[in-house]
This record gives sequence, structure tokens and C-alpha cells, in this order.
Amino acid sequence: MYRQRIGARSEYRQQEGQRVKDSATLSDTFRKLKSLTAVLQYYAPEGDTRTSQIKYEVNVANAKSVFRFSCPNNECVRGDFDLSKELATGIRGRQKKVSGKMVCQGWRSKTTIDTIHCNNILRYTLSLGY
Repeated sequence: MYRQRIGARSEYRQQEGQRVKDSATLSDTFRKLKSLTAVLQYYAPEGDTRTSQIKYEVNVANAKSVFRFSCPNNECVRGDFDLSKELATGIRGRQKKVSGKMVCQGWRSKTTIDTIHCNNILRYTLSLGY
């Protein structure tokens, strides 16, 4: 039987998708969390050009506790942004807002693996309600 090999990006996305799917919901993991809004701003690697912005009203009953977002670079391999730890730390500290910046540590493309990091930037603000 012939089986087509998937690319490194697709393989990574499948693995991460399964990790999210296998995680508990936010409401099961953080029983006191009642609401969550995420504002995500994506920037080019230089950090001065915003490429997109998303405001996401999270359904805590259905959203998963592995809280990750894809890198906007369609060629990025093994990158993306996982805010799970930042979210958990904020909830444990009963913070109302958690904000910060992450730099994508994936590879810019399949031809630059092990040589050039993606370096896209995510600036985020998570608003938490209890």
C-alpha cells in the first residue's frame, strides 16, 4: 500500500492538533474561570509592522486548556504560539489581565530548517473573569 509522506509542517500541525484535542476544557481545568477574551496582535519579525489582529471571545465550556495559536507565516515549520502556561499562571494568580509578547521559534520555511528562525511576533492580552 502506497502512503504519501506529509510535510514537516503538516505533521507538526497534526501532532499539535491532537494535543489540543486530548486536553481538558478550560472550564474543567480552571473551575473558577467564567470568561476569557484574547486580543492577539501579530507582527512581522522586525516588530514594527502589525500584520493582523484578532479579538477572540472564548467559550470556556468548550475551549481546550492547551491554548495555542498558529503562526501567521504559512511556511513556518514547528512554530506557533502556545499561551497555555501564561494563561494558567494568570488564573492561578487571579489576575484580571495577562499580557505579553512571544516570538515564534519555528523555522521560516522547510528550506531554512536549522538555519533561519521564523521570528514572527505575537503580542497578546488575555482578559480573565471569575
